[in-house]
Amino acid sequence: MNYKFLIYISHTYALPIGEPIQKEILAQGYEVKWFSDQEYTKAYFPKQGELLNTIEEVINYHPDIVLTITDSLADFIPGIKVQIFHGFLANKHSFKKGHFRIRGFFDLYCTQGPSTTIPFKQLQKKHKHFDVIETGWSKVDPLFPIKTNTTEKPVILISSTFSPKYSLTYNDMVVEEISRLSLLGKWKFKVVLHPKLAQERIDRFKAMQNENLTYYDTTDIIPLFKLADVMFSDTTSAITEFILQKKPVVTFNNNKPGDHFINIKEVSQIEEAITRSLEKPEFVMAAIQNYIDITHPYNDGNSSKRVINACINFLNSDRSYLKKKPLNLIRKYKVRKQLNYFTLKTFKSSKRTENF
Repeated sequence: MNYKFLIYISHTYALPIGEPIQKEILAQGYEVKWFSDQEYTKAYFPKQGELLNTIEEVINYHPDIVLTITDSLADFIPGIKVQIFHGFLANKHSFKKGHFRIRGFFDLYCTQGPSTTIPFKQLQKKHKHFDVIETGWSKVDPLFPIKTNTTEKPVILISSTFSPKYSLTYNDMVVEEISRLSLLGKWKFKVVLHPKLAQERIDRFKAMQNENLTYYDTTDIIPLFKLADVMFSDTTSAITEFILQKKPVVTFNNNKPGDHFINIKEVSQIEEAITRSLEKPEFVMAAIQNYIDITHPYNDGNSSKRVINACINFLNSDRSYLKKKPLNLIRKYKVRKQLNYFTLKTFKSSKRTENF
């Protein structure tokens, strides 16, 4: 049978999450197209994918499975709705407002590891209108097999979240210290920042570039992960992606510090903390392994395959055990307003339409 997949995204950071999935869909001989509900993202769309430009084109495509790399979607699109996630659990928000918020749009959640699977399984028992299957996360498939840096100077990757409350880029003293360290010449710095970060913050790092510090304007950060020995960051979910390589991370004012990274609170500690991390302290490396075991225990690069197989099996299964999704009127209206497409119909996973 030929299955039709739709990869539904909003922002550019979803592209490297969807690309490994697209590759797997095509490898299995199925059809895949993309749709973005944000116009700006379309300018960054990869040439190797097929983008549907209007919601009417999406409806006419009539996908069997909608793989969603954003928090909400047009419920009236045909097909089962699957949440893929746009990041790891970063603990930047409360339980109810963060990673585990149930918005009533999805039939299936493809979770990344036990730390997300267990809470979603508990929520499934409570809400009963979706299912949960642990698959691993597609974005990190290209991370494996893990590579070790072979350059003469250690490489430090600077990464940051976009929130002014948590981003190290809004601390001028931290930025000045990064600039100072780059001029010392001990280490090579590679900088990649969140695409939603304020442009003035990005421009600051662009202006700091020298022979030891380079800024990268990209959302495909996996190649940079492979080149780096250590990450210096704050509270971005990219920390987890990097740690899966069993490489140390130094964080500045992380809101929920853990044993699996070295967290500091003073600018004067940055140089010493990076130096210590390069030595790979035994207790930190043990904590990193424990963290990997509960967060993303898959290092085979086959998470996209598990996602596709899980979706197909779910599509063909008896889903009568699932309750009807909540009416969700306010969220449905917001989606329609955003897309400027107003309809009284929604789409049920049983392939029937009904008025809401």
